[in-house]
Amino acid sequence: MTTPTPEAAGTETVIAEKRQRIDDLDTRIIDLVRERMTVSGQIQHERLGAGGRRVSLNREMEVLTHYSAELGKPGTALAMTLLELCRGKV
Repeated sequence: MTTPTPEAAGTETVIAEKRQRIDDLDTRIIDLVRERMTVSGQIQHERLGAGGRRVSLNREMEVLTHYSAELGKPGTALAMTLLELCRGKV
């Protein structure tokens, strides 16, 4: 077993710090998704209370278009996942 060089040890430290930053970002993203789910549920509740439908397909298309424009094809998949998470929670 060899001892890592100072450069390799420094690289591992940088990688560990970057991974921690990603973990922190993931936690924030999850919190934001949960908040989005809550707000979406509130909107669905209001829409149903006013005699409307639970889901607005026009609005979903706007969301899909926005994510696709910003992130390309993977953005569309991400938007679909978000929409799925937010549907039917009422």
